[in-house]
This record gives sequence, structure tokens and C-alpha cells, in this order.
Amino acid sequence: MIKIIYGPKGTGKTKKLIQAANENAQDAKGLSVFITDNKRCMYDIARNIRFIDVADWAVAGEEALCGFVKGVAACNSDHEYIYIDGIARIAGKDVKELAGIFYMLDKISNENEITITVTFSCVEADLPDFVKKYL
Repeated sequence: MIKIIYGPKGTGKTKKLIQAANENAQDAKGLSVFITDNKRCMYDIARNIRFIDVADWAVAGEEALCGFVKGVAACNSDHEYIYIDGIARIAGKDVKELAGIFYMLDKISNENEITITVTFSCVEADLPDFVKKYL
């Protein structure tokens, strides 16, 4: 399952993502991973959630992000949740250009029973059809 958190910049998307991650971590039977491109929220994440700053791993661009997420999912079959804060920002593209990564996330999510939650800055009117199906 893919979940989407969207809205204009400064509307609290990251805060909602952190809250969801921390709440889910309390009852999770599997592993949780929080992926972002900075360390600002590192201390807000529950200790049992793996925090990953992609800047530490030189992840830049859509293909690199796809490969990175695949690697995270493949490294342990016990993943239950993956959170990606600022997917468009990390991929270096507009959300309208991310059909490929959403296809990949959908495939990973369905084949591995992982709930993937992503955030991006976008108003509802600008959401592409491949994203709207996850609302």
C-alpha cells in the first residue's frame, strides 16, 4: 500500500509523516525506515525506526533513489513501513515526472507487503493521475 501526504510548502507534511511513523512504530511487528535528505527531524523519530539521510549515501536523482529504496527493501524481509520525506526533492524532479518511481514503489509495496508513505509539495489540483489513485 502506498500512502500520500501532500500540500504546499510549509503546511506540516513532514510533521504528519513523523507522527504517523512514530505511531505505527509502537505496534509494528516489522521494521520501519524513514528516508529523507537532511538531518533536521532525526531526533523526532522514534529510536526503533531506522533514520536514513540519503545525502550520507550520495543518492541523487530518480534512478539512484529507486535503487536505494529497492536496496532498503531487499536488505531485510521484515520491513513493514518505509517513509520517504520529500520524494520529488530527493529525485530532483517535479511530481508530474515521477510515474516510474511510483510504479516501482507500488511493485515493492505489493510484492513485499510494505506500507510506503511519501510526502511532496503539491496542491491537489496539480496531482497527476498516477498519484491520485493512492489518495
